[in-house]
Amino acid sequence: MIANKRYWYHIIAIFTVIVWGTTFVSTKILIGYGLSPVEIFLYRFVLAYIGIWFFCPRTLFANSKKDELLCAAAGLTGGALYFVFENTALGITLASNVSLIVCTSPIFTALLTFLFYKKEPLRPRLITGSLVALVGMALVVFNGSFILQINPLGDMLTVLAALSWAFYGIILKQLNGRYSTLFITRKVFFYGIITMLPFSLMDSATFTPSLLINPVIASNLIFLGLIASLLCFIAWNSAVKELGVVQTSNYIYFVPLVTLLTSAIVIDEHITIVALFGSVFILLGVYVAENGFKLKFRPG
Repeated sequence: MIANKRYWYHIIAIFTVIVWGTTFVSTKILIGYGLSPVEIFLYRFVLAYIGIWFFCPRTLFANSKKDELLCAAAGLTGGALYFVFENTALGITLASNVSLIVCTSPIFTALLTFLFYKKEPLRPRLITGSLVALVGMALVVFNGSFILQINPLGDMLTVLAALSWAFYGIILKQLNGRYSTLFITRKVFFYGIITMLPFSLMDSATFTPSLLINPVIASNLIFLGLIASLLCFIAWNSAVKELGVVQTSNYIYFVPLVTLLTSAIVIDEHITIVALFGSVFILLGVYVAENGFKLKFRPG
């Protein structure tokens, strides 16, 4: 029974990353219609926050000031910082580039878990896998700046997004034993909105509510707010609680495959041979970091 329950959480994690793999394209479409990264984040998180109140118990605060601060930190790292870095990058570089580099987040998660908890030594496979993934990231970045003539700033911002998400997972690890998934998720949405407000003051774009009547904009925001945020944050946080942050983060490896396919079909992005080689190196690196080389040869 326990094994079957864990099996379903694996399915939930895979479903979540498939949805998140398409959000890069959806966000890029909204940027193309004139919405700024800050606008997109606020619309989707406000929508998700309103929605979660229909399901979450009405407990307002955590049990201690320390835990409340941890909730605020989760909202900052998994909300404001992650999406500012990611959405800004989407306005500069390819959606496929962003998804490829974000998939290095499991490596950052494993490294931070070691630094904060020191339960496991840094295995050679993790170091080897990290180096291979870094080669892949370099291929993606150089492909953008030298072949496609795109500023590599977008790729560097994506690295910061991956690091922010890794910190988010570490914070979840501390909160999961004391609070329900719905409570934690609701606090993430709330503090994500609060910590985004300073960025909105610095944002040069003007909020234009009239744009929301555009069917393309409205449908993409509903998808990002209710599916990719409300549903998927609950699903992801549930999987982290059951499977652990490192094991759940491994499913992020599937994100670039989803985004490469979606961006080619929906927004007709051109994927070069260099980007494909970069994706292979990144996926190989994160696989080796988690599993090592498990090739067995049988004698003939």
